[in-house]
Amino acid sequence: MISRLARLSLASLVSITIGLSPLAVMAADPAPAPAPAAAPVAAPVAPAPAAQSEKAAEKKAKKQAKKDKKAKKKAEKKAKKQAKKAQAAEPAQQ
Repeated sequence: MISRLARLSLASLVSITIGLSPLAVMAADPAPAPAPAAAPVAAPVAPAPAAQSEKAAEKKAKKQAKKDKKAKKKAEKKAKKQAKKAQAAEPAQQ
């Protein structure tokens, strides 16, 4: 029922998976970290959230400014289009 190509593909997939599994296990193992290096790093971690929130606020402000600028540009374009449409309608009425 199953074609030869499907069997070959399945067999290849299984053998590749078996062959790569030791590499995946080695990659998943975390490297042992030296204990003295972990202690000094813990102290500066507290100010980082404040910096992150500041960056997030700045990013949000930039995004809002960009959104406002885009809305203003769109409104100007729409007004221009309406003025052009009204101007084209005037000569037709006369």
